[in-house]
Amino acid sequence: MQETGRLFVVAMPIGNMEDITLRALRTLASADVVAAEDTRVIRRHLAHHDIKGSLISYHDFNEAERTPQLIRRLIDGEAIALVSNAGTPSVSDPGYRLIKAAVDRKIPVIPVPGVSAVTAALSVSALPTDAFVFVGFLPKKKTQRMKELEALATDRRTIVFYESPKRIVSLLEELACIFGSRHGVLAREMTKPHEEFLRGSLSDMQALLEGRSTIKGEFTLLVSGAADPPAVSMEAVKEDLERLLASEANSFSDAVKTTSKKYGLPRKQIYRQALKLKSSEPERPQRHKATKKRPKV
Repeated sequence: MQETGRLFVVAMPIGNMEDITLRALRTLASADVVAAEDTRVIRRHLAHHDIKGSLISYHDFNEAERTPQLIRRLIDGEAIALVSNAGTPSVSDPGYRLIKAAVDRKIPVIPVPGVSAVTAALSVSALPTDAFVFVGFLPKKKTQRMKELEALATDRRTIVFYESPKRIVSLLEELACIFGSRHGVLAREMTKPHEEFLRGSLSDMQALLEGRSTIKGEFTLLVSGAADPPAVSMEAVKEDLERLLASEANSFSDAVKTTSKKYGLPRKQIYRQALKLKSSEPERPQRHKATKKRPKV
């Protein structure tokens, strides 16, 4: 039985052509074909390292057609190197469909790691990197974009976005509106001659870019996570809850809901506390309505 080929997922430089591993160069030189996001870009990389290889285009607009063709070649025993124009395939770049199709058919998929805009920006950000959220490019529709940003507003991890020069200012404006005055780092044209890092609040970075006549380059934006909520005094919670429960203007449910919202605590937790308070209350004397005596006739 013929052994299947192997799919190599090869990371490419994000700007500086020297940022490529020896293993990546060997893989590109020995592959039967290189599936490239843009064959013109990858041909320049190969020429820079004196590699002559067979190239085939593989991008967002033809991956549905190309995937079965490449899978057939892998089944026939060929070695295929999958590359994007910059960074790692399938990370905000084409590649997912081919990789999944290969995995589904039990064809070996081998990573050839290298430079990444995400890790490069994080490494110099001076923001916490023990945990982070990689978002990549946000949806183009504003309603979907705002929905995603609102969902991220309470996340305490560092958040990483990719953005184009056309939309970076509007993204900073939207983030400042939802995230407030959080600190961020804007990495532009990393590893290229005009590499630049801007640091400051989201609104400050927005103002800096708005003051420029032109905005060029690829952007990686890192935003600090949400701050830890202030410590809650359970004694204060109890006092507020007692006051609300004692007021005839509030129902039991209203008192629980109001306290939960004020302190940002789970409603179930407040509900249990309210039950304890109610059970410890002394019974109030019942009021008897005075009955009017009927006059004797």
